Amino acid sequence: MSKKILGIIPARYASSRFPGKPLAKILGKTMLQRVIEQSKKSQLLHNIIVATDNEEIKNHAQSLGVNAIITSEKHPSGTDRCYEAYTLLNEHFDYILNIQGDEPFLDPQQINSLLNACNGNNEILTQMIKCNSSEVLFDAGEVKITLDTNSNALYFSRAVIPHLKGIEPSQWHLHFPFYRHVGMYAYRSDILKKITSLQQSNLEKAESLEQLRWLENGFKIKCVETTYDSHCIDTPQDIEKVIKLMGIAQ
Repeated sequence: MSKKILGIIPARYASSRFPGKPLAKILGKTMLQRVIEQSKKSQLLHNIIVATDNEEIKNHAQSLGVNAIITSEKHPSGTDRCYEAYTLLNEHFDYILNIQGDEPFLDPQQINSLLNACNGNNEILTQMIKCNSSEVLFDAGEVKITLDTNSNALYFSRAVIPHLKGIEPSQWHLHFPFYRHVGMYAYRSDILKKITSLQQSNLEKAESLEQLRWLENGFKIKCVETTYDSHCIDTPQDIEKVIKLMGIAQ
């Protein structure tokens, strides 16, 4: 039986590096509009809403035909914002998909591949992509994943784990299947409630990765491989960079 799935796009106005980011124009459309349009192309989402801390963003989302909910300005993460929006919606869903609001060129197949693994047993799901170069592998800005035999995460780290003994580090990616994290999450609704009530953990503070809090408290994170790369926009300068990476004609 198919699961009822809600897509939530967290769209915070007060980004320290890029205030008003969801409203920034990218080739004639706002970033939020692009995320909404790409999300709507997935046939597996039963509803899509925007969770924001800003009336202008709320009004913009509603002008695009999507319900928007005002949430607290104080949420430390998109996960917390998603949970508040879900509770305010007052409608039951089996899974909640946290759609990154700063990835305007996400591919709908990326959404579908993750949601196809929402089988009722998996608690939390996220995506991973193979590391095909040593530059990516040793980039501390890229989060790597260590897996068990069922593709559940054992650990997420900015460091490279495992260490390959006796092999030149520049060759490691040729001798072991290293994966890096692609940060879209799906949460089973009962699990989302539990993980948002947890206190920050030591591992989370050490690596500045909220998913380590969940692992440290015994929750399982299923990792689904994707071939679609993820391009975040964190600063105004990233817009031009991502357009070039995507090969989009201006």
